[in-house]
Amino acid sequence: MSSLTIKRLVVWVVSLALGFLTAYGLITIGFSLLPSLSLPPIITPVNSQAISIEKYGTIYFLTTMLPLSLLYLVWLDYFLGSKILPD
Repeated sequence: MSSLTIKRLVVWVVSLALGFLTAYGLITIGFSLLPSLSLPPIITPVNSQAISIEKYGTIYFLTTMLPLSLLYLVWLDYFLGSKILPD
């Protein structure tokens, strides 16, 4: 395998892992932090709590994770020069 192929595999694996960790953190930790935010009085109070991935839903988790992974992929591709996306 060429070094470019290895770079591309690394970028894909790292971006998927970061997307998974970000989505997992948002769902299990981030939801519980929402009520502690000081929001303007126009917005109704937020009553949210942390939930598990099983309760959130696998499909919803994937539709949360994949866009985050693609966001990480774009920036990792740019900084590591793996040329996944055209210039």
